[in-house]
Amino acid sequence: MEKKVVVTVVCVAAVAGAVAAGVVLRKKMKKDGKWGRAMEIVKELEEKCGTPTAKLKQVADAMVVEMHAGLASEGGSKLKMLISYVDNLPTGHETGLYYALDLGGTNFRVLRVHLGGQNGGLVNQEFAEVPIPPELMTGAADALFDYIAAELAKFVAQEGQEHELPPGRKRELGFTFSFPVNQTSIASGTLVRWTKGFSIDELVGQDVVTELTRAMKRQNLEMHVSALVNDTVGTLAGGRYTNKDVAAAVILGTGTNAAYVERAQAIPKWHGALPKSGEMVINMEWGNFKSSHLPLTEFDNALDMDSLNPGEQIFEKVISGMYLGEIVRRVLLKMAEEASFFGETVPSKLQVPFILRTPDMSAMHHATSSDLKVVASKLKDILEIPSTSLKTRKVIVEVCNIIATRGARLAAAGVIAILRKMGKDVAKEGELLQKTVIAMDGGLYEHYNEYSKCMENTLTELLGEEVSKAVEVVHANDGSGIGAALLAASHSQYL
Repeated sequence: MEKKVVVTVVCVAAVAGAVAAGVVLRKKMKKDGKWGRAMEIVKELEEKCGTPTAKLKQVADAMVVEMHAGLASEGGSKLKMLISYVDNLPTGHETGLYYALDLGGTNFRVLRVHLGGQNGGLVNQEFAEVPIPPELMTGAADALFDYIAAELAKFVAQEGQEHELPPGRKRELGFTFSFPVNQTSIASGTLVRWTKGFSIDELVGQDVVTELTRAMKRQNLEMHVSALVNDTVGTLAGGRYTNKDVAAAVILGTGTNAAYVERAQAIPKWHGALPKSGEMVINMEWGNFKSSHLPLTEFDNALDMDSLNPGEQIFEKVISGMYLGEIVRRVLLKMAEEASFFGETVPSKLQVPFILRTPDMSAMHHATSSDLKVVASKLKDILEIPSTSLKTRKVIVEVCNIIATRGARLAAAGVIAILRKMGKDVAKEGELLQKTVIAMDGGLYEHYNEYSKCMENTLTELLGEEVSKAVEVVHANDGSGIGAALLAASHSQYL
């Protein structure tokens, strides 16, 4: 009888052990299955974001077609190809005192630069940065411009004798106005619409230079606006001042844009007299480029649908700093929802749009320690994910790499399109290759090293060894400030 009890107990224990082992195995299989699903999502992302050389050449070709269409007629293309009326870029011979006003966000800057001519260069520069009270961003037009003109007057009032101008000469100003403008001459343009939190309806359709000039008169400030410029055109001017081979400028920051020097005869929509220089700077507004060749994913389409401007700025939404971190967040959210990537519950912070900024993505992408500690701390601080395995962190770095690489390689394809339009992308038989310099600015280019390195390597890959030796990318800092002052100098009424 006792034997029977023992046998029964052993059988029950064996069954219990088998059940427990089965539960563990099923959990492991489930876990492995979920990890497998996460890897599927990453693999699919990598395939959809693929930018082989052939694909990039198609993107560049498509952009060249759009450039031609945009130069042929207004509204003829997704690329606006705006005529900047800048037909004289700085030469380095400019001398004297010039000013710049840079208005493009919640702060504005006032600058003064002293130019010393061919041998003196940029002798001195000083600036003041002023915050704009929020109520002025949505108030009356006069109130905003009176506030700006008063600060300009204050800046000038603090000048010493060394800043005095010759008798009968007015101070000259370059005005960087980083909002959509329909430019009508080098120093006039009407506001198309406000962005960046500004909303002053009475100014839409008005000439912003006229408004600023009236406000300066009300402050008894003797100053003439010599140039109204876009920040990308300013970057081109700033780059050309220090390097005569600069032929294009690209901004890669929160947003993105490009400008380049075009032959005036190659602009069919230009109806005025041809400029003496035979050249005209074109502001491409390339962020709005769109093509079936762009490698877009479900995450890009969803981001676009949820944006304030669906169907617009598609190129900008895949290559610029405003959006890269958000694309990564959307990928991680899908992995959390479909593959329990961060555990059984989806982290609530991961569901907040734009919570993961591109500088945070960059920090994770650049993590170098063997334990990828930076990734763990970013996930904890921003998304409140307390702990992650090293395996998980490695996958997150890979997702950052996929999105940054696609953006950088597409940005390079855009640069190739500009070089092709200028006829500087191939070596012509029997001709010496002329040097071409691209001036770059923007926080994304300056601070996201993996991105800028990848973009420059891609340029070499697309141009080939020989031509790439003749193409150089340089960092041109503060085009929107110094560049505007330089354009005031090169378009001075006293020349």
